[in-house]
Amino acid sequence: MGYIEGEDRNQIILFPESIDEYVSDHNSIRIIDEYIKQIDLKRLDFKRAVNPSLGRPPYHPKDILKLYLYGYLNRVCSSRRLEQEAIRNLEVIWLIRKLKPDFKTIADFRKDNKKALKKVFQDFTRLCDEWELFGQELIAIDGSKFRACNSKKNNYNPKKLERHLKYLDEKIEGYMQELDHQDMAEASLKKPDANTIKERIQQLRDRREKYESYQRKLKQSGENEISTTDPDARLMANHNNNVEVSYNMT
Repeated sequence: MGYIEGEDRNQIILFPESIDEYVSDHNSIRIIDEYIKQIDLKRLDFKRAVNPSLGRPPYHPKDILKLYLYGYLNRVCSSRRLEQEAIRNLEVIWLIRKLKPDFKTIADFRKDNKKALKKVFQDFTRLCDEWELFGQELIAIDGSKFRACNSKKNNYNPKKLERHLKYLDEKIEGYMQELDHQDMAEASLKKPDANTIKERIQQLRDRREKYESYQRKLKQSGENEISTTDPDARLMANHNNNVEVSYNMT
């Protein structure tokens, strides 16, 4: 009995005719899309809320905001990871309509709109809690749960409101700091280009061929070991019971 085989990478396949077919009607990602549509970017003081008339066209702030809100919901704390999600994650491809912003564009958006982003995270979290979305969990970073389905749910007083808002602010601030930390840690990382990847693959193939040639030599010679620099040297135990590649002079 053979193994389960994967698809041929060169086989032509038919994807859905529209991007909308990538995401089911009941997928929660649609909530993010509708939520961002009704946001007033100018009121929240987002940069480039008005389309500039000069220079190269930028990404629409709402598209990058959708990406960050998705990352917030799914605890993706890295601009580089958000860049990758936009390429390989069908939900994100649907959400931002196949746009592919690079990690620097994503990181700069956060740096330019920190206060506005916090306001959006706060409002979205309160909305999710009010609607009892996403398993009645507060959308926050460390998985902490905010129980809001008890008998006192709709009863508020100044202290309770202050406590809830403080909790939200602490979690959101922690998420923003984690984003900064991840971007700083990845600042020195270089993404390999196509030529570098090809070189690395070829190096691995060359290494495999070298080891296979050693196997053939051992099989032909009938020996149980081979030394490439000193053909007569062999693994031997010394006086300290350590094994070294050595010559037997006797």
